[in-house]
Amino acid sequence: MASLIDKKLPHICDTVNNTDSYRILRGRVNGVGYSPDARLMPYLELAGFGSAALTRTFDLRYDLISALVERWRPETHTFHLPCGECTVTLEDVALQFGLPIDGDAVTGVSTIAEPAALCYSLLGASPGDAESTFSELKFTWLKANFSIYQIMPPKKSWCAQLEPDLRSVRSYSWGSAVLAMLYRELCQTTKPDAVDMGGCLILLQSWALYRMPFLASSIYPGIGRSYTVPIYRLMIEQHAGEGFIWMPYRRPEIAAIIPSSAYVDSHLWCTNAPIISFNVVEWYHGDLVLRQFSCIQYTLDPPMQENRMARRPQMDMSSDLRPSLEYIKWYFKAVADIEPDPQPDPEPNPELEPEAQPEAESE
Repeated sequence: MASLIDKKLPHICDTVNNTDSYRILRGRVNGVGYSPDARLMPYLELAGFGSAALTRTFDLRYDLISALVERWRPETHTFHLPCGECTVTLEDVALQFGLPIDGDAVTGVSTIAEPAALCYSLLGASPGDAESTFSELKFTWLKANFSIYQIMPPKKSWCAQLEPDLRSVRSYSWGSAVLAMLYRELCQTTKPDAVDMGGCLILLQSWALYRMPFLASSIYPGIGRSYTVPIYRLMIEQHAGEGFIWMPYRRPEIAAIIPSSAYVDSHLWCTNAPIISFNVVEWYHGDLVLRQFSCIQYTLDPPMQENRMARRPQMDMSSDLRPSLEYIKWYFKAVADIEPDPQPDPEPNPELEPEAQPEAESE
């Protein structure tokens, strides 16, 4: 895949030889800081988020994450390590968070006609225009206006109306949506001027520690949060060749705690397909990392997103999905140019009529 690497695109790896100054990314996502109320767990289970809800607080090592980003290639969506190409896969999302992989794409347009009224009917309050556009609810607004007892009344009638919607939630491919966002953030932060990073960073960090346990302080006590990006670079360079674990989930102590339900969509883990989270669409190439699925890696065709970062179109976001006037004019002109004028049915050609056969004479 070396021929796919575009040396002209700016990449943070160009600065790795500079040990005096280096970049440490900041995270845009933090742990919620407390555990969800036990009464919420049945409904999270109903929606398919029960296992993911168990991941509550975490301690991110941004020096480690920054060192991993230096190894990421947007052209292939893989890390380039001494052991070869590897990446965060659908297997990691399914086994670590229990999120569904097989399902509808997480995208579409809201069909809620009056979101403010729906919010008021469910919560008894609705944020002002300055606090929400109703594409989302700010968590700070929820914390400022509700306590756990206010939002969880003793009666269960308010939950009954949510159950049909919660059951339909699990029909979506939430696992691929999480991975699409992480891929997009990894691609964006390879730019040298990037300063922060979003996405599921706990998935990225745990992926690295499962496969490169020499980075964990439990094995090398001297390596902890105080270690810097250059130290992580050195550890990856020295130990990620022979020390990389391709299939960590098959270790007996790990396999013993993974529920069988997490393997339901295992036939999709090494697929090649676009993964989607609303306006984020990234290509997933399971065939680039076949060693992570206990297969022999072979030479592949170039991925469909070759040079994608340089050719990504610029788009203006809008809540109005009606086509523009310019598009309508172009469309009708194009249709008129393509569709031929209707022609009348041709007149029968007497020369093509079959000759009448003489009737047989009766004896």
